[in-house]
Amino acid sequence: VSLAAVWESVGVVPDAVVGHSQGEIAAAVVAGALSLEDGAWTVVLRSRVIAGSLAGVGGMVSVGVGLGEVEGLLPPGVSVAAVNGPSSVVVAGDVAGVDEVVARCEGLGVRVRRVAVDYASHSVHVEGVREELLRVLGPVVPRGGGVRVFSSVECGWVEGGVLDGGYWYRNLREPVLFAGAVERLAGEG
Repeated sequence: VSLAAVWESVGVVPDAVVGHSQGEIAAAVVAGALSLEDGAWTVVLRSRVIAGSLAGVGGMVSVGVGLGEVEGLLPPGVSVAAVNGPSSVVVAGDVAGVDEVVARCEGLGVRVRRVAVDYASHSVHVEGVREELLRVLGPVVPRGGGVRVFSSVECGWVEGGVLDGGYWYRNLREPVLFAGAVERLAGEG
């Protein structure tokens, strides 16, 4: 049974889907741009690569200020990982750098919360596993899909057929532009 048939049977077909990081894989499955099997394999294989190669050398923290303010708090080795809203940004990087961001924020009275991971998604750390990710995700077969996909990587519309292994590497490496994606979708009605 296709997802399009499921949507039709319940009488609800979304205009678009958008997801945040790994949630974008789920969105692609819901859109029909990835089969359920390819979506599940993408999640599993990415997670295995993270656990095997990135775990233990990085971290992530959520900071309760806007993008402009957070950029002034970042030491070398830490970068913006996700822009979730006007005053919600996640940063990622080396453990020492992330610890420094936490200390700076606490000293300034800025809300800061550690994300419960020991790796730095959406940062330069991911570049070290690029070839491995491209190899394990090579068999992923994207397809057209029936629902439009709005990318939180590109902050724009993407065709389902481009959601191959290379896209899912970029989805893990590049910052998540979720706030911009939601803003643009709302602006388009």
